[in-house]
Amino acid sequence: MTAIIAFLALFLAAVFGVCCLLLAAFIGSLLYMVVLHHRLKREGLEHEEGLLMTPLPPDSELPHVVVQIPSFNEGPVLRRGIEAAAQLDWPRDKLHVQILDDSTDETAELARTVAAELQGKGFDIVALQRTDRSGFKGGALHEAMQQTPYDYFAIFDVDYTPPADFLRRCMRVFMAEPNTAFVQARFDFLNPHENALTEMQMVTLDAHLGIEQATRYWAGHPLPFNGTCGIWQRAAIEAGGGWKGDTVTEDLDLTYRGWVKGWRAVFLTSVAVPGELPADTKTWLRQQQRWQDGFRHVSMRMFPVILMSRGMSLAAKGAALLHLCMSLNQPVLLVGVVSGVLAGFLAPSLVPLLLAAFFVTLAWVLVCATTFLRAGHNFIRDGEMPPWRFAVVLLRFVAGQVATVVRSLFVHLRKAMAAPKPVVFDRTPKRGS
Repeated sequence: MTAIIAFLALFLAAVFGVCCLLLAAFIGSLLYMVVLHHRLKREGLEHEEGLLMTPLPPDSELPHVVVQIPSFNEGPVLRRGIEAAAQLDWPRDKLHVQILDDSTDETAELARTVAAELQGKGFDIVALQRTDRSGFKGGALHEAMQQTPYDYFAIFDVDYTPPADFLRRCMRVFMAEPNTAFVQARFDFLNPHENALTEMQMVTLDAHLGIEQATRYWAGHPLPFNGTCGIWQRAAIEAGGGWKGDTVTEDLDLTYRGWVKGWRAVFLTSVAVPGELPADTKTWLRQQQRWQDGFRHVSMRMFPVILMSRGMSLAAKGAALLHLCMSLNQPVLLVGVVSGVLAGFLAPSLVPLLLAAFFVTLAWVLVCATTFLRAGHNFIRDGEMPPWRFAVVLLRFVAGQVATVVRSLFVHLRKAMAAPKPVVFDRTPKRGS
């Protein structure tokens, strides 16, 4: 029996060690992105400047653009988003607004009211209201696309307010590079300094967009659509198989389906669209859980597709798989913690070695995360936040990651003990502040 316990303890310690190495590799990829960012930044920004200087044809020759605004029980914030979309600078006869409203509360009536008001002012706007939420956001986007013959679709979540010149700037990319699948603009924020949580989100999203997304585009890696603040071309959507509603991250799903078909995207760091950040922890945690679940779902679906794709280079496959592997962070962390604790319990003599591995991994993770977050903040905000305040934000980030992992553990334990349920798209509530 003693030999069995010793073997089991060593096995669990080995699992713990492998998990530490995997986490170090996953987080280390962020440090690699920072290095790559600095190598490619100058050339990348020059290319972006060139794209945005591409002349547009005369208004009479501009293409029709459909603005799609998905909505589900959004409340008063809906009016702000719709009115911002209607004010986009584009020929009135070539700007079409679709409110994709699946609401089951008073928002449905508000959507009809705002649409009628703007119709009375001469705007081509319609509230498309479904009797059920089949396919959720992806299903709404798919059905709405079938109801218009046009080729360009600008998508904005209802809490984002695009600047008036958004289309005049972003559509230049399609003039310069007609085979672009979509153009992704950078998020900005309406309430970044509302509290410590919104400041932390500002810093993390700036790093994601300014370092990860920009660098992926510059390096030719797969560029995921962020779900909002972008313009898709119909041909790319159809080539990827169309919007699907069987995942809660329909944006990432379509991105990779289009990527393996040869469609590439463009990320613009200098075009920013402000939106509202969740200001309470409960709402933010629900959002993070949805993103994590959707990321894992798409990863499992696309892994074999990418591996078997004949049209992708080995470098492109490696970049795609590394990106999708980030979805394993939480499962690897949970397995590592459990195996490490059990190994220490079964063989107390292993505790010093286990603790040493844990603290080395933790130190590496903190170094990589700090470098990544600060690089993003410096790039997007020119380092406006002083070091002491950034340190506070970093602590809030660490606490948020711990809370996310703990919540994920309880959610998955609850799901494991309950009967299987269909995928549910849990929308992030907006306040309209």
